[in-house]
Amino acid sequence: MSTPAAGPVEMPALVQRIERAGLGAGTAGAAALLLGALVDADQFFRSYLFAHLFWTGIAVGCLSILMIHHLSGGLWGLLIRRILEAGSRTIPVMALLFVPVLAGIPTLYVWSHADVVASDPVLQKKDLYLNVPFFVGRAVFYFAAWAGLAHYLSKWSRALDAGADLRLARRLRGLSGGGLVVLGLTITFSSVDWAMSLNPHWFSTIYGILFMVGQVLSTMALAIVLVALLGRERPLSEAVSRAVVHDLGKLLLAFVMLWAYVNLSQFLIIWSGNLPEEIPWYLARSQGGWKALTVVLVVFHFALPLLLLLSRDLKRSAAALAQVALAVLVLRLVDLYWLVGPDLQGHGSQGAHGLSVHWMDLAAPVALGGIWAFAFARQLRSAPLLPQGDPEVSELLAAAEAHS
Repeated sequence: MSTPAAGPVEMPALVQRIERAGLGAGTAGAAALLLGALVDADQFFRSYLFAHLFWTGIAVGCLSILMIHHLSGGLWGLLIRRILEAGSRTIPVMALLFVPVLAGIPTLYVWSHADVVASDPVLQKKDLYLNVPFFVGRAVFYFAAWAGLAHYLSKWSRALDAGADLRLARRLRGLSGGGLVVLGLTITFSSVDWAMSLNPHWFSTIYGILFMVGQVLSTMALAIVLVALLGRERPLSEAVSRAVVHDLGKLLLAFVMLWAYVNLSQFLIIWSGNLPEEIPWYLARSQGGWKALTVVLVVFHFALPLLLLLSRDLKRSAAALAQVALAVLVLRLVDLYWLVGPDLQGHGSQGAHGLSVHWMDLAAPVALGGIWAFAFARQLRSAPLLPQGDPEVSELLAAAEAHS
């Protein structure tokens, strides 16, 4: 059994390939979006916001799982800790990439137009909250809070590489406990600001939870894919065991079930209430192509992953589990489009409209995803893939060696 040692950071060659691929995809996608913006600026802003919501969600989801790990412990979190830390440190990049969203406020948000607010009693009552200066200020606060949490979680974790320190471990647990409260509030308010206010006449008290669960599910799926890929090379190849992969698979299953639960809860509450200001949101998503997309999500985002992840053998195979996780990750993008697409197109509560997917709806996730992957890979290369000072690393390596 090998043990962590000080020295040069050992990094799989795959990380550099991810960095190059991300740079290429980000550059090509950004060029395509720039051309698209010149042709149809309104569509550019709609597609860009959709993509930004997805990739920012993964960065924030890294924070959520990281803090859950610091509070609960477990070898599963130790295996993916540096992946999560690197992902969370991309938040400043996503903050910079939020600037085009701010530029597109007049296009995206009807409440930003004074003449519309003046003729709409509902928007007048919400004007104290839904106004441009306050919207921008809240966005700055969200990104500052997330970046601050990411900074200290990474800083203190790296400090532990010099050796076990109970004071640092307590700081990490303390920050995680309070940080999860901050995260819950900021995710809720940011989802209301950036997504729900696209349709300011509709509201749901579960909407923020939909985003929280979706972000955690997306992040866990991505982490599993990365573990399967990076686990082929040192140093993760010495740490990946069937038992730890099994734990990751059980968490993925739990988050898939939780996603279904909160979505069903929102639907049942709105259906039973049968209020005219709430039900049109679902009517727009239950007709035409949106209805077919709903069926796709029920079958392939919930039912099929649920059945597959019930298999113990599948959850103990990194390669097989990664295939399911990759499918879930793709469906997460589809689910987000179902969630905000009709509102971005301006008819989220106006009855039946056909499903339409613009080419920029595909180019934007590629562009921002490439930039995110490039930033993520650079952050991942800056520290050892396994925490060096955590005493549980020896247990993690021993478990892997016992199953080899």
